[in-house]
Amino acid sequence: MSALKLSESDKGYDLSVHLPKEVDGDIQDVIRVNASGHVDQLQRQYSLLSICSTSVTIDNAWGALGGTIVVGLSNGGPPGIIWELIAACFYYSFMAASIAELASSIPSTGGVYHWASVTAGRYGRIVGFFTGFINFYGWIFAVSSNAVIPANIFVDMYALFHQDTYIPQRWHVYTAFVLIHMASVVVVIFRNSWLPVIQRLGSVAVVGGGIVTIVMLAVIPRQHASAAFVFTEWDNQTGWPSGVAFLAGMLNGAYAIGTPDAISHIAEELPNPRRDLPKAVAAQMIVGTVSSLSFAIAIMFSITDLEAVLNTGTSFPLAEIYHQATENVVATFALLLIILLATTGSLLGGYLVLGRSWWALARDNATPFSEYFTEVSVKLSCPVRSTLLCFVLCIVLGAIQLGSPTAFSDLAGSFIILTTTSYLLAILPHLLSRLSSAGPNVPRGPFWMGSILGPVINALAVLLIILTNIIYCFPYFLPADDVSVSYNSVILVGLSLLTWAWWFVHGRKRYPGTSVPHLDEKRKIIEDTI
Repeated sequence: MSALKLSESDKGYDLSVHLPKEVDGDIQDVIRVNASGHVDQLQRQYSLLSICSTSVTIDNAWGALGGTIVVGLSNGGPPGIIWELIAACFYYSFMAASIAELASSIPSTGGVYHWASVTAGRYGRIVGFFTGFINFYGWIFAVSSNAVIPANIFVDMYALFHQDTYIPQRWHVYTAFVLIHMASVVVVIFRNSWLPVIQRLGSVAVVGGGIVTIVMLAVIPRQHASAAFVFTEWDNQTGWPSGVAFLAGMLNGAYAIGTPDAISHIAEELPNPRRDLPKAVAAQMIVGTVSSLSFAIAIMFSITDLEAVLNTGTSFPLAEIYHQATENVVATFALLLIILLATTGSLLGGYLVLGRSWWALARDNATPFSEYFTEVSVKLSCPVRSTLLCFVLCIVLGAIQLGSPTAFSDLAGSFIILTTTSYLLAILPHLLSRLSSAGPNVPRGPFWMGSILGPVINALAVLLIILTNIIYCFPYFLPADDVSVSYNSVILVGLSLLTWAWWFVHGRKRYPGTSVPHLDEKRKIIEDTI
């Protein structure tokens, strides 16, 4: 095994604990220490095109919006969907810029977990611990809720051709949900080397499929809704004042655009992560905003009977909108197939993020049975055990939909609240440190917003996260009852208490903190290149 090339400032840093068992002189001649302080175990197989494609595919903004379109219709009707989406994309841009800056500084699979550990300074050990788990919980909800969309599509595609005899049941959707998860995890584990190509094809399904869908919705319908119906006829059915209804309705748009940290968890599989990660975040935000807004407008103009959409007997209300637009079963089937293909690529990317997030925590001894879950198959370039654990958790969590008609709303809402809370725990200390006399605790990466613009963007991200997370915990409707109550706050508090308990049982004494290497004299993280 060749010697590791570290700078003078990194002498004495113990790397032996991070050497993978599979690595020896006969297999790998050069060992690369990545930005998280660990030796590389995953193949750096993603080019700039592949990583941008992956970010666009994971987000799949217009597909996610289509899957939740009816959830937001009560908060203002079609105008609510349009304007609340614009507002959500606007406020997420501040979070995305802050995330891109941190990813450019410390590109590691841990993402916000490692950033919070560094930006929080002397409190980094406990702040990073909580950030890592909160972010992981959020992505569990994300992957689970995302898989509900193709599961519903499968059921409705069958129902289209059996409308007189078939009655959809919740267990039908759950069966499809389980099968989709099984297929996804098999591909992510055993065909990891195919994923860069699959994600490129997935981005074609997202971008190209979105364009085809929008064009079909614009051209095929014999009549369209009025511009007033789409943009100005506000219809608030929540019982909340219109201002509160608007803010709460942004959850629908947030679910569509809310994955700016996703690509950071694949940082150790890029040859040039500091330069390329910010570009991938920008690609996701730009494509996601344009595609979701265009799709939302096309969908709203296609509705001819809103009551039928709200009260449809199908498991996936978007199918009713497609059928109203095309008045043709085959065309409806084709449109559903497009969104199915786009969403499938998104789910594969979600499993990439999820498995690597748990693995990043495990290799720092933060999780139960860390030694077991830190193992990586170098041949498959995948943390197999961590990925399989995530599969089991998703299947269990997805079973909630069998007993609760509002389960999807709670899954989507908790995904947004948990992930943005983890962003807050990384961005807030970054803001405070850069305003201090000592300056920021992270090195400047190729993407750096400067000493004036940076704090402004960070501060806006912090304020908007706090405001929206409070609003998203409100009941969906007034007066509140068992159906309209939101469990988002209960889930956040419950998971936080669970993490506190694990901190006192394990983390306080056994979690050593992250292994981010020392900074050199230019405050740049040491990273060998192959």
